Formats: sequence, structure tokens, C-alpha cells
Amino acid sequence: MSASAVFVLDLKGKVLICRNYMGDVSLDEIDNFMPLLMKREEEESVVPVLKHGNIHFLWLKHSNLYLVAITRKNANAALVFSFLYKLIQVFKEYFKELEEESIRDNFVIVYELLDELMDFGFPQTTDSKILQEYITQQGHKLEIGAPRPPPTVTNAVSWRSEGLKYRKNEVFIDVIESVNLLVNANGSVLRSDIVGSVKLRVILSGMPELRLGLNDKVLFEITGRDKSKTVELEDVKFHQCVRLSRFENDRTISFIPPDGEFELMSYRLYTHVKPLIWIESVIEKYSHSRVEIMVKAKSQFKQRSTANNVEIAVPVPSDADSPKFKTSHGSAKWVPEKNVVLWAIKTFPGGKEFLMRAHFGLPSVESEELEGKPPITVKFEIPYFTVSGIQVRYLKIIEKSGYQALPWVRYITQSGDYQLRTN
Repeated sequence: MSASAVFVLDLKGKVLICRNYMGDVSLDEIDNFMPLLMKREEEESVVPVLKHGNIHFLWLKHSNLYLVAITRKNANAALVFSFLYKLIQVFKEYFKELEEESIRDNFVIVYELLDELMDFGFPQTTDSKILQEYITQQGHKLEIGAPRPPPTVTNAVSWRSEGLKYRKNEVFIDVIESVNLLVNANGSVLRSDIVGSVKLRVILSGMPELRLGLNDKVLFEITGRDKSKTVELEDVKFHQCVRLSRFENDRTISFIPPDGEFELMSYRLYTHVKPLIWIESVIEKYSHSRVEIMVKAKSQFKQRSTANNVEIAVPVPSDADSPKFKTSHGSAKWVPEKNVVLWAIKTFPGGKEFLMRAHFGLPSVESEELEGKPPITVKFEIPYFTVSGIQVRYLKIIEKSGYQALPWVRYITQSGDYQLRTN
């Protein structure tokens, strides 16, 4: 069993909209939510589940709203929170931004969505592409005769409509990896991991079944193949279309895809990552009149790869002024509202080293308070490359009409939370 009722509240706790799915709780119970939350905030012990008698409040805060599910049964909390996050996603896809104003401006559609997303406490159709087939923002047209349910609602597959036809059948696969890195001031890597996702854009006719093969270490162990060039995926999460039992049995990623764009899977690798872009910096303060900053950036990946749109943000003292810059490559500018020098390098080939020098004046009277030193942060994107070495080995497309389809694969590595501390 999931939620008895779902509420959307403003920041003061006023109910903007609600839907009572089971009728087993009084809607007045929501009046207890805000006092309970405020008491928890005062005690600095805020938790995602609050209890009042035999009523449980499971809540999320998003923008200037609280989304609250009420249950009096021993509900599956993970399912309820998953539903609330899905609710946010659907509302954002309908209204672009989910905030108090978008709820007030779209009461009718919000009610219709709440009706379709859950029935008697059980989640139903939660795919926004399917919902948009029959809940439109233009309102309903008057139909003569008995209304027919949209075909997807009666399908065995709730995320894909039948009868789709395309002149050219194609699948585009993007494997995107974000590198998270934290390096301390003496150059030791404190934390490194890779967060990856496999995103698809599907332009296929009919009701195809797809099978995706990766160089998955566990699969190669099961089949007794050489696992020297494999990756060990952790924290793997799949789109609802993937047959989980099949994956658990033989590591086959088998699915009937939604139409259009979606994230098929995400994964994480807790591994030692050699920093792709290494930064060294020297900051020298001369008496109380000026500061000089020298930054060296080195690309530590193979020469055949190139990082694009590299941005290196170097913190400077908050009282600095009169900037002067010199760069061996790219351009530097001062962003005073963020107290950083932003060094932009459009293309950064592998195995290269670039320098940037910055000179700032400082006021003659310097405040004695110690400023916390923010780290240098780096943004970048490297196409045709993955840090983990993950590879799409094959994509099989099986459809009863037997058409031929082209799969296109693209690999991208980008910076996630990429920080290097300075002395």
C-alpha cells in the first residue's frame, strides 16, 4: 500500500492542492504537519518521516513547496518517496518549473495528473510522455459518444504507444561519465569516483525489443571470457522498461524502450581516478599592496583526446582590485561577485601544459581576519572518451517486421564535482 492522500503545501504550510485517494484519513490531519516540522527544526533533528498518533507524514521540500504524503498503514516508505520524486518530475515536464505559481496557474491539470498518477493508493501511469497523450495543457475537446481510454493504458507496456511508424529507424546512445575529484593542498587525491549514465534517443517503429551488451566484468566472469578490459559497475539503476529478472539471472540488459529520449541506466564506479586536468598554483602576497597568482594546468590524458570548454576558477582575495592577466593559452577574466579569476580554454589537447598569471592590487590596509581558502574548481568535457573504459559491445534490435536499424554510440567524459585545494 502506498499513500492515503497527497498534499502540496506552500512554505507556510497552507494547502494549495490535495487528493485523498483512500478516504481513510481526515484531510484535517495535514494541520499537524507544519507544527511537527517546526518543532523538529528547532531541535535540529529534521527527518523525512514525521508521526502524529497513527498518522505518518512522508515529505519532500522542492523549490517553495512541500509535497506531503499521508499514510496510516505500514506503508512502503521507499515506494512513497519514489512516487513523490516522480510527481516532481512529471510536474516539471508539464510546467517547466515546479513552484507555487505553477501549481496555482494549473489547478485543473494538476488534479487530472494526480488522478492518473495514483489510484486508491497505488501508483499507476507515471510516464509523462504517455500522460501527455491524453492530459493536454490545452484542455479537453468535447467528444461525442463514450470516451475511449488511450491505447497505452490498456497496453502490457505502459511506457510505449503501439503503432509508431518512422521512415528511418535509428537509436542514438550517449554514454556520459562525470568525474568527481577532491585533491588536498599537498597533491594527494582524497576522493575520486565516476558517475555514469547511458542515455538513449529511440526512433523506432512498432514494438521492438532491444538488448544492450556492455563490457561488464560480472557478465564476462559468468561466461568465462577474458575480463582484462572490463568494468565493474556499482550502484546500477535502470529505467522501468528494463527486465530486472533477466539482468539478475544472466546480466542481459533487455527492454522494450519508450519512444524518444530517456535515461536507460546509471552507475557509479568507486575507483582511483588519475586527475584528467592537473592544477598547480602559487599565490604570493607582497607586503599589503599586491598579490600575484601563477596557475599551471596540465592535461593528463592521451594526446589523441581533447578537452573542450575548459573553465578553471581560481579564488582571489575578496578585497583585490586592478586585475592584470597573462595567459599562454585561452583567456582570463575577473569575476568580482564570485571572488574568482575564470581562465577559459576552448580546446585543451592531451599531454599539454598551459600557464596563467594574474596580478591584483590590494588595499593598503588589509583586514586581519583569516579568510577560508576556497578550492580551485575545474569544468571540462572530453568527447569520444570514458574514464572507466566502459564500452557498448552491441545493441540488438528485434522487431516482428524485421526492419534494419542503425545504432549510433557516442562517449563523453565531463567534470562533476572537481576540486583542488590550495595552500
